[in-house]
Amino acid sequence: MKKSTLLVVSFLLFTVLVLGQRRKKNNVVEQLVQVETAPKLVVGIVVDQMRYDYLTRFWNHYGQGGFKRLVNEGFNCKNHHFNYAPTSTGPGHASIYTGATPATHGIIGNNWYDKESEKSVYCAADNSYNSVGTLSTAGKMSPRRMQTTTITDQLRLHTQMRGKTIAIALKDRGAVLPGGHTANAAYWFEGDDTGKWISSSYYMTTLPPWVEQFNKSGVIKSYKKTWTTLKDINLYVESGSDNNGYEGLFETETTPTFPHSTPNLLSKTKDFEIIKYTAYGNSLTTDFALAALDNEGLGQDTSADFLTISFSSTDYVGHKYGVNSKEIQDTYIRLDLDIERMLNALDEKVGKSQYTVFLTADHGAVHVPKYLSDNKIPAGYLDMDQMKQDFNEFITYKYGTTDIIKSISNNQVFLDHKVVANLDMDLEDVQKEIAKELLTYNNINKVYTGMQMWQNNYTEGIAYILQNGWNQKRSGDVLFVQNPGYATYGGPGSSHGSPMIYDTHVPLLFYGNGIKKGQTTSRTEIPDIAPTIASMLGIAFPNGTTGEPIVEVLNQ
Repeated sequence: MKKSTLLVVSFLLFTVLVLGQRRKKNNVVEQLVQVETAPKLVVGIVVDQMRYDYLTRFWNHYGQGGFKRLVNEGFNCKNHHFNYAPTSTGPGHASIYTGATPATHGIIGNNWYDKESEKSVYCAADNSYNSVGTLSTAGKMSPRRMQTTTITDQLRLHTQMRGKTIAIALKDRGAVLPGGHTANAAYWFEGDDTGKWISSSYYMTTLPPWVEQFNKSGVIKSYKKTWTTLKDINLYVESGSDNNGYEGLFETETTPTFPHSTPNLLSKTKDFEIIKYTAYGNSLTTDFALAALDNEGLGQDTSADFLTISFSSTDYVGHKYGVNSKEIQDTYIRLDLDIERMLNALDEKVGKSQYTVFLTADHGAVHVPKYLSDNKIPAGYLDMDQMKQDFNEFITYKYGTTDIIKSISNNQVFLDHKVVANLDMDLEDVQKEIAKELLTYNNINKVYTGMQMWQNNYTEGIAYILQNGWNQKRSGDVLFVQNPGYATYGGPGSSHGSPMIYDTHVPLLFYGNGIKKGQTTSRTEIPDIAPTIASMLGIAFPNGTTGEPIVEVLNQ
């Protein structure tokens, strides 16, 4: 080899080595920067039953410091969806924080028929633990039915349990599931005649002094007051009329109109449950979350903490009044102020660049079907009594006994596999026959069998959404879906639970430390939230994660 060639080769090798060392050094620097600039606190906000269009519909009524601050200074995922059904509170909160769907984390509904115990079970119930802060059974809860870790668990593990997780919601499942298996505390509100924030012995033996003090402070009682609109009701042109037949009534009311001033809100010294059904329930939640921020020292040391907040009153109001009501509009205008309060407190107590927030919902909601049908849009209610009668007649005629059916829950039929085997029938054939029968019923849109969920890999459409919600060990044998615009309940108010787009399309906003300013209309899905936050924090994903980080969001 010529001397000149040797010199060139030597130079190239030297260059590669130097660049390699520089890359290694830069990687180390980048990693150090990421660790040093990681947020001191992550705040996860879930708004129960928030459709995406609540952001845009009420936009002109929002101030600059709440929703608009999150949108204008953060990152807005405009095409964000649940990729499974049923779209309900328990599965929603579990999926947001596990980065997985019910097919993996196992929370297949708020309640479901349990094949092992042969009875209905509640997603957060656990009789092996005791109530803390109340003599009732309202605190007998734990996350044991959730089969995977959460992003809150992973942060606790990453910090050797030094980082705190505090979970708060009016609903027990809205606190227990986001808090994960390792939360320092989860608190929820017992209404009824108690009116207190409570917990479970899964987390503690007694309530901390600050919680006891909050319960005795009179703050809770202050929200038993007349519910009036925050602004002149005539300005609420983005909603329907205040007096209509699509809304529910409070005790003693003859019309569903403002102001709401029933005896439960005013003269009665007990019955605090009613607070949940007003916009004040969200303000009470904010008050308690701010007290937790102060008294738990969240975001005050080098180990990152996690605060989960679920605003439940939006769901109670939606169920009672519907998505087109002036009550729902007033609730969101007031919630905007509560979010502003929370952000201002985080600025002051943690530091404006020291925390990260994400805001999403656990499901959307359908317009009141009667309202839609009155406006010539195909919609209505399934006649569940008639369906049950026709179904029982079919089962009796076809198989000679109704013992073959164990339960029908969450739009799923559960078969007794032992009876099927004893009658010497093929399970797949029975599933198909029942599916064909259900498809003949009025306003049933689609039907699938458990074997279809088991054997196929759906990648789009309703089948994809159903499959992500179908758990091999926990779910039923036949799944049915109603027509768009149809609900399985009767009466006033809105509901949810279907795989239809009005139930799947919800907001997703990121804001703060590690987050870019921007927006995307690319499709994102609920299981993407946890791995996005994990990537931002530089920690392991929850162990059942099926989602992917949303790379456009991260400032890294």
